[in-house]
Amino acid sequence: MKAVLALADGKYFTGKALGTVGEVTGEVVFNTSMTGYQEILTDPSYCGEIVTMTYPQIGNSGINSEDVESGQPFLSGFVVKEACPYPSNFRSEMSLDAYLKENNIVSIEGIDTRALVRHIRTVGAQTGIISSIDTDPESLIAKARLAPSIVGRDLVQEVTCKEPYQTTEGLWELGKGYADCAKSEALYKVVAYDFGIKRNILRNLTSLGCDVTVVPANTSAEAVMELNPDGVFLSNGPGDPEPLKYAQENIQAIIGKVPIFGICLGHQLLSIASGGKTFKLKFGHRGGNQPVLDYKRQQVEITSQNHGFAVDEKSLSDQVKVTHINLNDNTVEGIQLLSAPAFSVQYHPEASPGPHDAHYLFERFIEMMKNHKKGINHAEA
Repeated sequence: MKAVLALADGKYFTGKALGTVGEVTGEVVFNTSMTGYQEILTDPSYCGEIVTMTYPQIGNSGINSEDVESGQPFLSGFVVKEACPYPSNFRSEMSLDAYLKENNIVSIEGIDTRALVRHIRTVGAQTGIISSIDTDPESLIAKARLAPSIVGRDLVQEVTCKEPYQTTEGLWELGKGYADCAKSEALYKVVAYDFGIKRNILRNLTSLGCDVTVVPANTSAEAVMELNPDGVFLSNGPGDPEPLKYAQENIQAIIGKVPIFGICLGHQLLSIASGGKTFKLKFGHRGGNQPVLDYKRQQVEITSQNHGFAVDEKSLSDQVKVTHINLNDNTVEGIQLLSAPAFSVQYHPEASPGPHDAHYLFERFIEMMKNHKKGINHAEA
């Protein structure tokens, strides 16, 4: 069945329908990862986005029930050059197309993804539409122009949990599956704000001895502190951090009381809560090979990233230290507060692209909570 992808600037591509027959709008972005498409599909940070994979064939290893990062896919649509119809992997349970249909994801294949990505890199990420029910380019371009922008929208409320919950699932091992950390004694109590949290973040925390309680994004600072945490985690999530005033205010109220660790959107929110500002990148950072320099260790990490906004370094006060920087475009990749035990990174240390280049960040959070419990000043640690 014919399908069309159209952009708000008038560019369009004709291909074949993949997944569910239908019509969706979203910001058209691209991800350069060669593998990990299942994690990308289920990462809540992609809410509101139509994701284009730059690798030409997607779906080779199929879909399994273990490699998911949330309860369902949250992205708006999916774009590939070729979807592999016959996956080959001992863990595969279904094909990519079957999974997209099962989860009602409108997708397209057979277009020139190289041309699409080059166009996005030139003019920037923008609103687009995929349709397999209306294939008139002019009609679709008009619809894309009327679709809402990702800027200024609170997409977090579409992905956050409705009620607090606890998790004891640890890291995965071949032949064993996910460890059950309920059997081990927790050393630290962590409250994790769910702005669109990935499960592997939680698995890293529990595997290091944390008793993790996940709370909805709009949970008050007072309610969080009533849980008596040793530390607070600020998760990844979708979209623009600027309209999330409730999150910024809650973070401000927690700073200085307990150690804080933020990832991706959590990094941006910690930066704003500390007086900084963010800006929209031209086409964002999405992929598994972004080089990041850690100033403290003077080491380069190969990182996984997924974000369309970045922290404005010039907006940060002298009480905020930049700890990491992106070597491709010199954007801020990490900060540390000098006046309180709090730090964050823009990239995803739980995604294991290095594969373990950035795991030390979870250990740093553990050490920070350990020192705080002992009454050691963070500046002296």
